[in-house]
Amino acid sequence: MLIDKDPYHCFMPYPPIAVPNGDGPLSGLRLAVKDIYDVAGYRTGNGNPLALAMSEVKDSTCPAAQALLDAGAAFVGKTHTDELAWSMYGMNAHFGYVQNPAAPGRITGGSSSGSAAAVAGGLADIAIGSDTGGSVRAPASFCGIWGLRPTHGRIPLDGVMELAPSYDTCGLFARDGETLLRAHSVLQSDDAPLPDIPRLLWPVEMMDQLGEAQRAVCDAGFAELGAAPLVGLYAQGVDTVYQTFLTTMGADAKKHIVPYIRQSGMPLVRGIDGRAAAAEALTEDEIAPACAARAAFTAHVDALLGTDGVILAPVVHDAPFRFDAPVEVFDDFRHVSQRLLCVAGLAGLPQVVFPAGKVDGAPYGLSLIGPRGSDLSLIRLAMTLQKDVE
Repeated sequence: MLIDKDPYHCFMPYPPIAVPNGDGPLSGLRLAVKDIYDVAGYRTGNGNPLALAMSEVKDSTCPAAQALLDAGAAFVGKTHTDELAWSMYGMNAHFGYVQNPAAPGRITGGSSSGSAAAVAGGLADIAIGSDTGGSVRAPASFCGIWGLRPTHGRIPLDGVMELAPSYDTCGLFARDGETLLRAHSVLQSDDAPLPDIPRLLWPVEMMDQLGEAQRAVCDAGFAELGAAPLVGLYAQGVDTVYQTFLTTMGADAKKHIVPYIRQSGMPLVRGIDGRAAAAEALTEDEIAPACAARAAFTAHVDALLGTDGVILAPVVHDAPFRFDAPVEVFDDFRHVSQRLLCVAGLAGLPQVVFPAGKVDGAPYGLSLIGPRGSDLSLIRLAMTLQKDVE
């Protein structure tokens, strides 16, 4: 890393190799990069010690990071990730826990834990994360910062570890919307900008998954916007849609990350070993109907949004829990939260997260889900809607 101190354990302790940058719209901003992205002069560890040992020193930087460097951002280090980017807690058993600057003693969220903490703790101004099942969105909510899961396929993922390519995206973190917009404007354009007055939608089934305190943050954050009730977002029911997500993501992982795991013989920690085994066990009789259900869900949500619809969405169901929470909290949180997170992932839609309030003294973010290609105008809309958070 290229910074002097790392009080939040954000960064991988690589030898500090300077990375050239240019001069442009991101000049003056410090950039951190999740350690599943290749950066010239560094190894790529993917959150696993055997993967790190197998990695050669890279001679080129992945296009997403290179674009930010060329635009003037200054590289400050590679950040910790959950093992193989396949968890959402920021607690890597091999490399240690990332600390949450906004909520000491609570999880930072994964798998982009180091990137989120680096931004929240003021050690970087922008940071690259990845979002497959929620790995930008959940940490942004937990750390009280901004983050974007972009429209799927809009930002190239060459030189990046594959987990589940039909879900994998490159997203950024920032402490404010203006900086997030400034950085994402280097990576993408507004392919399908929102109209000046978008059609705001209140997702009844999403809100019904929240507790009283969490719902109060949503009510306060989106008060007086005149959003129209949206019923039927989960056309086949919440549990069925979630199962479609699990199966299709697992099928992708079976094809891409599981062979890498098995061929290397790498050991996996509890939780990730179970996910790899479940993915490996999927049959074509399970995968084919799930892929068809995903296509139908995507078409359904596209029709609901049209070109002007925006869903006012909770990010996850709760604030970050404590590191010493009972094991059942760890086992349950991922499944409950991904019933909310899976909507944008399944449909490949952009979702921007912004700070909105606190629950039990810890950050709790809100978000907007928009039509595909509306990424930059979705950030602009969030900037107009977001209220000051103490």
